[in-house]
Order: sequence, then structure tokens, then C-alpha cells
Amino acid sequence: MRLSKFPLHTLKEVPKDAEIASHQLMLRSGLIRRLASGLYTWLPLGMRILGKVQSIIREEMNNSGAYEILMPLVQPAELWHESGRWGDYGAELARFEDRHGREFCLGPTHEEIITDLARNEINSYKQLPLIYYQIQTKFRDEIRPRFGVMRAREFLMKDAYSFHLNEDSLLETYEIMKNAYIRILERLDLRFSIEGADPGAIGGNLSEEFHVIDDSGEIEVGHIFQLGQKYSKAMKALVLNESGEQCEMFMGCYGMGVTRLVAASIQQNNDNRGIVWPEALTPFDVVIIPINLRKSYRVKEVAMRLYETLKQSGYDVLLDDRDIRPGAQFADADLIGVMHRVVVSDKELDQDMIEYKNRSSDKVRMIKIDKVVDYL
Repeated sequence: MRLSKFPLHTLKEVPKDAEIASHQLMLRSGLIRRLASGLYTWLPLGMRILGKVQSIIREEMNNSGAYEILMPLVQPAELWHESGRWGDYGAELARFEDRHGREFCLGPTHEEIITDLARNEINSYKQLPLIYYQIQTKFRDEIRPRFGVMRAREFLMKDAYSFHLNEDSLLETYEIMKNAYIRILERLDLRFSIEGADPGAIGGNLSEEFHVIDDSGEIEVGHIFQLGQKYSKAMKALVLNESGEQCEMFMGCYGMGVTRLVAASIQQNNDNRGIVWPEALTPFDVVIIPINLRKSYRVKEVAMRLYETLKQSGYDVLLDDRDIRPGAQFADADLIGVMHRVVVSDKELDQDMIEYKNRSSDKVRMIKIDKVVDYL
């Protein structure tokens, strides 16, 4: 990717309304832009990170035996009346009427919708256990949105739901999903803890939260629940057991904040120059910074050759071919958190060398041009 063609817009100053490091750096590095309170647009650089988080989540969900679906954001009120939560959920539930006067809401969660799907799709114990998951937009009308996407009104979430003939099966899948969450957070190189939690408005017998360890005190990136028969009884989600008798299914629910994971990673991985991404999330593997690209044919020729070689070797490479000062190039590379920085200049080329620096280190190394791929 040539940076002169990539819409990267970084900010030098810290936005006044950004309270914590992740919010400040997401705005400064050009990952997001604020539209209104608790509402953010994700820009191209942010989408690269978001895509990597989603890819890891999908891999672990698929490996756990879950099947991906996509449910509507807009939900009919009658399903919430069936579950009894239309009056219980509170002001966070954004309600509205369509042109025909029918009541709907913007989904803050999807227990009612998935239970309705299951009672129409599952009729025999032979189909169980079954796990559905989605990665989809949620909306919760937070009374006080803050900390950027860490506590936003609209956000991207992975929510999974499991269905079982009995409680033993639920407990087994609950542990499978818990371990999947542990693997996701470990792959993202996040320091976290698992805490017992109040099921709250979701309900159920037991729930646990996954907390990213941070001084800001903000929460929580995952929450798993043993729902039992709370929704299946209320909404008559029945299945035939081995004896041919109808019984309510047991359910589990497993939520993970996708956009919140990006902020949590930045909150744990930053310094005074910007973001220090873990390897799994770096937006580009390597950034090449050619000094005096417009003036030195030799620098241009070597930088372009190195750019093509690294791409052919499987690296996602950013070539900073902008006509700006080297200091600004270095500052942007550090701010957005590219892991490997390669500098091509006439001074080093006189010795057939390039300059290399890892984002997480202050040490600069000189490497032979033909050894760069091997070194990386």
C-alpha cells in the first residue's frame, strides 16, 4: 500500500473530549471519527484493525463448533413482550414505531430473536447441542457515553447462543465457549481476568465477565451466561426428547465487544509516541520510509524493489511515499503503531545497508539490503 494513495489523516493535538489513552489515540491515529455522542465512524485504518479482531474471533468460534448467522438490528416489540423484557429492560432500549404504528426496538442484544429462530428451526433432540453466533451492530441508549468506543451507544459485538436438551450439555458448551474466549484474548495479547458477575437484564443462573486489566476501570470485554430455560419457557421454545415428549430447551449466551477489544488493546499497548500494537493487530507488518524519495533516484529504486520483495514474501507493506519531512513520517509510523520500520537513505545505501527499528524498542539496527527479508 502506498501511503500517498491511502486516506490516512492523523492529528497532532489530543482532542479535548478524549479522556483516556485509547480514545485519544484512536482519534489521533485516524482509526475513528466522532459523529455524535457515543456514535463513531470507522475509517480505513480502523477497519484494518477491526477486520483482524473479527478474523480471530471467527476462527475461534468456528473451531468451537459454532455456526455464523446474521440477525436483524431492528426487532419487533412482540417478541420482547413474550419474554417479559419490554417493560423490564429500561431506558437503554431504543424504542420506536413504524409508519403503521407497530412497535420496534434497536437490538441491544438478541436473546428474543435467537429464541424465536430456534423454536422454528429446532424440533428434535437430535439437532442438539447447537451454537449460533453473529458479529453485528448493537445499540444501547447509554445515559452517559464515554471513553470513545469503550462505552459507546452503537457498537459491534459478537454474540453467540447455544441450545441444549439438558443442563449437563449446557455446562459442557459453556466451558467450551469460555475456553474459546480465553484463546481469543490470549491471541490478542491482552492481560485479563475472569470474574463472577450479576446476570443483570440478560438473566440466567450463572454468568462470568472477562475484564481487561486497566487503570481506567472500564469493562469488561466479554460476558458469558448460563441462561437455563429463562427464554425457552417464556417463549415456548420446545423440542422433542428421546421419549418423544416436548420439553423446554436449555440455553447459553456468550457476548464479546468487538469494537471494545480494539480500544482495550490500545489502552494496554501505548507509549508517549502512540500505539504499540501486538503482532496480531498491527495495521501493516512493515512500513518503508524512503528519505528524499523525490530527489534520490537510488533511494527510490531501492525502496520500490524492497517494497515489491516484501510483498511477494507475504508481508503487508506500507510505503510512505508522501512528500513530507522525515520527522513527520517517523511520527506517523509510531503513532499508528506499525511493528517494523525500514528506512532507506543515501547515507546507509553507501554501505549497502538500510536502517531497521521495531516499534516496541528504541534500538536502531543496520541491516544489509539483501538480508531484510531473512531478518524480519
